[in-house]
Amino acid sequence: MGRAASRRSMRRLPPPALLALMYLTVIAMGTVLLSLPVAQEVPVSLLTAFFTSTSAVTVTGLVTVDPASTFTLFGEIVIAVLIQIGGLGLMTFAAFLLLTLGISIGMPQRVILSEELGSASLEGLMRLAKLILTVALVAEAAGTAILATEFVPDHGWAHGLWLSLFHTISAFNNAGFALFPDSLMGYNTHPVVSLSIAAMFILGGLGFVVLGDIAQARSWLRLSLHSKLMLVGTAFLLILGFVLIALLEWSNPLTLGGLSPADRLVAAFFQSATTRTAGFNSIDIGAMGNASTVLMMVLMFIGGGSTSTAGGIKVTTAIVLLLATRAFFRQRQEFAIFGRSLGLVEVMKVMALTTVSLGVVALSIFLIAIHWQGSMFDLTFEVVSAFGTVGLSRGATYDLTAPGQILICFVMFVGRVGPLTLGFFLAMAAQPRVAYPKGQIYLG
Repeated sequence: MGRAASRRSMRRLPPPALLALMYLTVIAMGTVLLSLPVAQEVPVSLLTAFFTSTSAVTVTGLVTVDPASTFTLFGEIVIAVLIQIGGLGLMTFAAFLLLTLGISIGMPQRVILSEELGSASLEGLMRLAKLILTVALVAEAAGTAILATEFVPDHGWAHGLWLSLFHTISAFNNAGFALFPDSLMGYNTHPVVSLSIAAMFILGGLGFVVLGDIAQARSWLRLSLHSKLMLVGTAFLLILGFVLIALLEWSNPLTLGGLSPADRLVAAFFQSATTRTAGFNSIDIGAMGNASTVLMMVLMFIGGGSTSTAGGIKVTTAIVLLLATRAFFRQRQEFAIFGRSLGLVEVMKVMALTTVSLGVVALSIFLIAIHWQGSMFDLTFEVVSAFGTVGLSRGATYDLTAPGQILICFVMFVGRVGPLTLGFFLAMAAQPRVAYPKGQIYLG
């Protein structure tokens, strides 16, 4: 009787709530596995295992310990699996498994899958799930082969191939976990490593809808509005970040200044791209100037694309906000781009997403700051990095108290599942029972 009632209660849960519960379940399973002695090179606390599991499932990359020296090969495999599950989505794996077994997927499961993939339409979701896994496997196989040309000569066949596979999984899923104590700083003069890993997380951050649209349309004119906005917005942010980081850090001896001109350009591009929620670093983040750090926080907050492995408020959200602001000053009710119009519904959605996101970041900074004794600049960077599921750090994560680490875990979880997804069951749409006369307020 109890089990039947529990199943009925699960069915009554709204899809976003069920999705969040599934993510929490995987995080709990990862915590248990990383707490096993077989997973630990040195003993770690339950909180450390929980923090690492949360960071892996939310594909963030923030850590309180060095993964390579703290966890055994088994532990590293657990982290890689958690990254893959969190990056590609639990429902994608579930859908693929059911299809493989020849089991049809009903409407409730399709609705959950729709929430996971960020798609408003239930049509073609299974095709999209197949596309996600196909693209992921092909891209990760290619990335592993490329990285092996650098890692195998340096670390031998067995360990070199494992390093290649792990970093490819981490890069494609925009996780930022690295098995080197200094992330990729030791390879900042190796363009094959930097550019191939950058290609992986740019590809994963574009979004699978965009990749599928490109494969099907094969023409700019036939691309959807979403794909056009993502491609233009991504290119603009990559170029903007690259140019500004190169200019601001070119003479900094602690970052780009000690490299050759060609290596400086590669490192500047890598750092511009990695802020889009990838989390790797090839230069010392803590040594970057204040202006560069602020720029990186803006890029981390924006993030990547919908239906992608990236976090943040998303590129399309930022573009719609800018277009809506422009339309306001021109006193227009609607605005158009690439021959398509957008209206109040889209504006309301992105405003809600941005407001909730800013609220989560601001409240988290406030709560952690109660017991924080370090630099507020570093703390703000860490919280924004956690919310954008980026994983870049200026060292503040290592100095957090236990309550601070738990709060960062919450921020990473919200950043992955999505503020609107969590807010879905807190503000269910309902028809008002009472209508009120219109009022007027003065703004500005």
